[in-house]
Amino acid sequence: MKQTEHARRRKRLMQMMGKASVAILPAAPVAMRNRDVEYPYRQDSDFQYLTGFPEPESVAVLIPGRPHGEYVLFVRERDPLMETWHGRRAGLEGAKADYDADDAFPIGDIDDILPGLLERCERVYYAMGEHLDFDAKITAWVNRLKAKARAGVHTPSEFVALDHLLHDMRLFKGRSEIAAMRRAAKVSCEAHVRAMQCCRPGLMEYEIEAEFLGHFKRHHCEPAYNSIVGGGENACILHYTENDAELRDGDLLLIDAGAEYDCYAADITRTFPVNGRFSREQAALYQVVLDAQTAAIKKVRPGNHWNAPHQAAVKVLTRGLVELGLLKGSHASLIKEEAYRHFYMHRTGHWLGMDVHDVGDYKVGDAWRELEPGMVLTIEPGLYIAPGARIGKRPVAKKWQGMGIRIEDDVLVTRDGCEVLTRGVPKEIDEIEALMARDNAK
Repeated sequence: MKQTEHARRRKRLMQMMGKASVAILPAAPVAMRNRDVEYPYRQDSDFQYLTGFPEPESVAVLIPGRPHGEYVLFVRERDPLMETWHGRRAGLEGAKADYDADDAFPIGDIDDILPGLLERCERVYYAMGEHLDFDAKITAWVNRLKAKARAGVHTPSEFVALDHLLHDMRLFKGRSEIAAMRRAAKVSCEAHVRAMQCCRPGLMEYEIEAEFLGHFKRHHCEPAYNSIVGGGENACILHYTENDAELRDGDLLLIDAGAEYDCYAADITRTFPVNGRFSREQAALYQVVLDAQTAAIKKVRPGNHWNAPHQAAVKVLTRGLVELGLLKGSHASLIKEEAYRHFYMHRTGHWLGMDVHDVGDYKVGDAWRELEPGMVLTIEPGLYIAPGARIGKRPVAKKWQGMGIRIEDDVLVTRDGCEVLTRGVPKEIDEIEALMARDNAK
């Protein structure tokens, strides 16, 4: 992402903040995996969105109208010894030259400098509760100013949740963001196709996962989340991540995996037969889910509300479950009673962006939010029939048990409808079988 894009975002946010205000954003802290081993560092999404600065131990401050510069970064100083051990740092000069900060200070001096910046403002924009250790610092700085009130020192009179403004900005993706998401989607699609091509009975789930991790790395991407590779009944566990079972002939394999490129995520799920051929029951249940997804995607267009795709999916899923004998009763009554939740217990999508479950309100007041161009969401209906499944006292027929099916795509709302960013992965039954048969014939 070019620095001009981050500058544009900062400018827009400061216009909404107005003068006599300050916004404070801390970088993500380093997370420890075990003892002295760190997790790979991933910057806080809000901080990244406004700065593009990739280092920990940093704080961004936005001060509209400040004569000496509106954008201030507190960062680690250059340190040859530490950089020998842990890698290069931008330092104060790099923060200004490479990341467009108007002013930069050592992070070790923040206790001395930041209270003075707060003294000049009426409102502080800050996401309280996101970084508890930093919350305590904010409180200490304000209390220090309050202690000097009798000496004429001014104290901010209002704290405002930064999330309200910033997360609404993040909900609408610009051209550069959409380009990054298309790249993440393309790499993810290629990895899903590779999984279909290499899958066969006897492989382990983690071997399929390895195909994804390798492909992501080869294309300068990271996993956007922990991959779900669930064969057979493991697919009925919605957040299954053990990925350590053997893939069996006759089972379905559900894979929920996506790449992250330049901090923007893709999120794709496909379900296909381990041996390359759907059984009659597998094909019947799969087609219900695919028809539900098709109906839901048709509802993704400007002016429709957020819940419209979910309602469309629920109608198709319920009708299909009745036709297959899994539910009994009238279509309308079953929907009203939410009987489908025996087999479909999540919603049909979520916002997508820098976070795989991205920020943004789903309701405005008591009403579902209307879809608008630039929003990106997932569409992911599913059906999960675990072993031993029952509806009340009635057991589900054995032929359906042990199947978990989800089909998920990433969808961009456009001016006149929508664009499926992840259309590069087959999902029609005949397309999947043809792809897998072609590879097995080699």
